[in-house]
Amino acid sequence: MRKLFFSELSCRETKLQSVNLYSWFQFDKGKLSSKPSLQSPSSIETLIKVAEPPLLPQFKPTDYVGILAQIHEELETCKPDQKPKLFLLQFQVFRGLGESKLSLRSLQLAWEKSTLIHEKLIYDAWLKYEKKGEEPISDLLSSCHKCCQKFNLLDYVSQLSTESITEETNYPLQGSNMVYFKIGDDMVACDRRKIAALSSPLHTMLNGGFKESKLEVVDMSNNGISPLAMRAVSKFSLTGKLPHFAPEVLLEILDFSNKYCCKGLKDACDRKLATFVHTRQDAIDYMECALELGCTILAAACLNVLLDELPEWLNEEHVVNLFSNMNKAHLSTLVGNASFSLFCFLSEVAMSVDPTSETTVLFLEKLVESATENRQNQFALHQLGCVKFLRKEYVEAEDLFNRAFSAGHVYSIAGLARIASLRGNKHLSIKMLDSVISSCQMPLGWMYQERSLYSEGDAKWESLNRATESDPTLVYPYMYRASYLMKKQSIEAALVEINRVLGFKLSLECLEMRFCLHIALEDYRGALRDIHAMITLDPEWRMFEGRVLVGQMKVLVMEHVERWTAGDCWMHLYDRWSAVDDIGSLSVICQMLESDLPKGVLYFRQSLLLLRLNCPAAAMRSLALAREHASSRHERLVYEGWILYDTGHCEEGLRKAEESIAIHRSFEAFFLKAYALADSGPDPPSPAAVVSLLEEALKCASDRLRKGQALNNLGSVYVDCGKLDQAAECYSNALKIGHTRAHQGLARVHFLRNDRNKAYEEMTKLVEKARNNASAYEKRSEYCERDLTRADLHMVTKLDPLRVYPYRYRAAVLMDNHKEKEAIAELSRAIAFKADLHLLHLRAAFHEHIGNVSAALRDCRAALSVDPTHQEMLELHTRVHTQEP
Repeated sequence: MRKLFFSELSCRETKLQSVNLYSWFQFDKGKLSSKPSLQSPSSIETLIKVAEPPLLPQFKPTDYVGILAQIHEELETCKPDQKPKLFLLQFQVFRGLGESKLSLRSLQLAWEKSTLIHEKLIYDAWLKYEKKGEEPISDLLSSCHKCCQKFNLLDYVSQLSTESITEETNYPLQGSNMVYFKIGDDMVACDRRKIAALSSPLHTMLNGGFKESKLEVVDMSNNGISPLAMRAVSKFSLTGKLPHFAPEVLLEILDFSNKYCCKGLKDACDRKLATFVHTRQDAIDYMECALELGCTILAAACLNVLLDELPEWLNEEHVVNLFSNMNKAHLSTLVGNASFSLFCFLSEVAMSVDPTSETTVLFLEKLVESATENRQNQFALHQLGCVKFLRKEYVEAEDLFNRAFSAGHVYSIAGLARIASLRGNKHLSIKMLDSVISSCQMPLGWMYQERSLYSEGDAKWESLNRATESDPTLVYPYMYRASYLMKKQSIEAALVEINRVLGFKLSLECLEMRFCLHIALEDYRGALRDIHAMITLDPEWRMFEGRVLVGQMKVLVMEHVERWTAGDCWMHLYDRWSAVDDIGSLSVICQMLESDLPKGVLYFRQSLLLLRLNCPAAAMRSLALAREHASSRHERLVYEGWILYDTGHCEEGLRKAEESIAIHRSFEAFFLKAYALADSGPDPPSPAAVVSLLEEALKCASDRLRKGQALNNLGSVYVDCGKLDQAAECYSNALKIGHTRAHQGLARVHFLRNDRNKAYEEMTKLVEKARNNASAYEKRSEYCERDLTRADLHMVTKLDPLRVYPYRYRAAVLMDNHKEKEAIAELSRAIAFKADLHLLHLRAAFHEHIGNVSAALRDCRAALSVDPTHQEMLELHTRVHTQEP
């Protein structure tokens, strides 16, 4: 069967528009030659290729806690106009840590704290670019007033262009005060005093020692201004306002104002011209004039349009050259002192489109030029080094990495080691990394991962294991070990290894590897499950080094899997849901989406599973699809309510739920209202109100999956009210219809009834049903003796090293045993790869306890960078700050 699958894959090779999908596909004069059996080791080895981990073009300080603390301290004391660049640096730190929500918040703060129009425009365009994934729901978000303030571009240029330079005042023309400007055959009458008041040069010319001061008629024929434009100048000198004219006339007036240093007139022209910039071509046409004449508002209008149209114009050389050829004076006109922010944004967009393009290089070179302090310099040099490395320009890359490393960016040593290896000197690569590792008090995972690339045998294996111990989020070590085990031991052993990382991190590369392992084991249902997971996470994902679209591969796998009826699908969905198999449930839903079943509710279920799997972007995409495929208005309102709720707009979500209920009383509308009501407003609602809503939901038609969730939530509310009998009944009813997670609630009831043993037994049922579920082990640990607690929490860290409670518990136990250094080390081990508020909070408290005030203050500041509003953290920070010498 396995052989047959790959034969069919070969025959369809042209349809898949891929060449040589696997290395055993050999072509001879256009024909596919015979293929060795997949049972042979050589065939299996060629199935999976583990690429070297990429060099990340990100700011990755070895002590991110120290950098965050430093930024926080500077933000407390700096001038307002310095804050945006500090928040931009904070954005880069969080981006390097993979903390997308925190990095986006920092970018939002950079926008909020910007004091200049140019900075506002840059950060506004950047935020819009980062939120491009929200386009399917942008209309819904824009209907919310708070969303408008947060997401919509503020048209500063239009606001400024409506302002008057001075109050309008009418001055009568008097004969003694008159001066006539002769332009060709035309004579333009002006008030000498008012014209002279426009600028010092005109005052000197008309009232000083020049001959024009004695003339009643001054010839202006050779000054490049038309009579119409000169009359407009006269009008402005009297009223302080410019009449409405075509851009050509305004450009004449602008040239006149620049020639005679008429600041007020120039500003008026600047603002008027800015209102004519609407399209990319307008921006291109006016940009050169704006830069040469120093028109900041016109330049801002041009910049606004060009940034708004990124990345469409990146392949237009004349537009790119507008930015790359700017000198310091031009940049000052265009963006003031925000040139680093501008090129940081432009280079980021260019890299996302094509990191090896000439445009990317040009923008990064300008970024390096724009860096004004050491941390900016480290980041800019490293980014340009990574791009040069990708372009195989190794001499330039080496120089840039050296400069970045010398400036303090230790991660750039990875680039130097790669270049040394490419030149055949792996020994030097290892020596570089050993030097960095030995100089760090707590070496980071990437250091060991990089060293593994150049090591052999046991040394390589040790480096890979140390990499995983230091940073379990790195996927390369798991993939390499899985590949190695497949070659040397068995496919089953490789599957166990790759499942280790997929248990807590849904990586597309790892899903693709597991797909291949399932194919090799002839487990086509397992292979299909992984295909469905990949499609759900990224429908455009291309497998096998970009050769095959994941959807095309699904077509082939489906031919080897029995198709289920709608009834079969529902049965399997209940089974997978009850077994707490979220990826398996996703797969079933994907198969159901190909049937005639209503799609809105299926996409909604898909979004719930993705949230559970910590994939918020994919979950929002599924929720938008649910809204798009809703079969009725009341159903659509529910999905809109969840979109608003999940984006932090609970009150608006509550209103959508109420609108839906007014049309049709449905389970989902009442369920949404219960959730939204609990989180909307400053004061929590009464438990009775939430209970009433959940009871109303349970009266409405729904399936067992959702009713089980409602019963579980209702039980939780009853527990909070102290009504343990009602809570136990809810949890028991939920368990009867297959809601396995209700074991957790029932265990809590037993515990509150002082029956710890029964609570432990209840959680053991969940552990047994939800195999390898870290959350189940973590909850069970709360109901057992210390030795069993340690065992459960050890299992939690093994299954999901990103869960922070086990580290905090172990550290607290060590602290109770007066092992302060070991307690702090336990927390530091997790903090090294996870910027978590609670870990930093506890470590700060430990540092304060042992009298290390500076370390405590550092952790407080870093924690407040993660959550500036956390009350306990603010109190600890204040207390520690007062102890600082």
